[in-house]
Amino acid sequence: MDKTLKSNDIISKTILNYGIKDLPTFTPSQIENLKKIKLMYGDITKLRCDAIVNSANPSLMGGGGVDGAIHKAAGPKLNEECLALNACLTGEAKITKAYKLPSKFIIHTVGPVYDRNKREAQTQQLKNCYYNSLKIANEKGLKTIAFPGISTGIFGFPTRLAVPAVFDEVTRALSEFTNIKEVILISYTPIQFQTYTAYLNQIKKVFCDSNIKTK
Repeated sequence: MDKTLKSNDIISKTILNYGIKDLPTFTPSQIENLKKIKLMYGDITKLRCDAIVNSANPSLMGGGGVDGAIHKAAGPKLNEECLALNACLTGEAKITKAYKLPSKFIIHTVGPVYDRNKREAQTQQLKNCYYNSLKIANEKGLKTIAFPGISTGIFGFPTRLAVPAVFDEVTRALSEFTNIKEVILISYTPIQFQTYTAYLNQIKKVFCDSNIKTK
């Protein structure tokens, strides 16, 4: 399912130059939990895992981007189940069957629509999306979960700003939600994949961890 990155897709390293100041203060358990994270580049609707996460709109009735692609691939029964969920607030998460998708479940979460004047509050809302999605997966006994770049598409949250929050929250949450064995961060565009990779490389450089997987 993975796409091949072509040479003209490679983005200048200066654009993705993360520094030590961009890293949170990782605890030893967070560093250990980094080994459960895998980066991928491709189409989340093709992924076989216990759950994929949908970057949904509040109505849960489908929309553009990843949301629309997931609803289209899952089929009309997904809309019927989502209608019964009575929408979803920003930062919350709800679970449905996956229907025609190869995954077992879809976890729907609503990320913030980016406003730079509300960056701090919206960063916390973004973290809540990851935490609450992982919480639901853990409660269901799921072991593998895949996230797209929540809010980084039409909701406008800059990927460069989102990535540190994602790594911080996911590595913290994995210490609490021990049923989960693998978290896949899947990118649909070359620059998003390279942003995740650049940040991960900086973590490796600082913490000397060579056991983190990329694909």
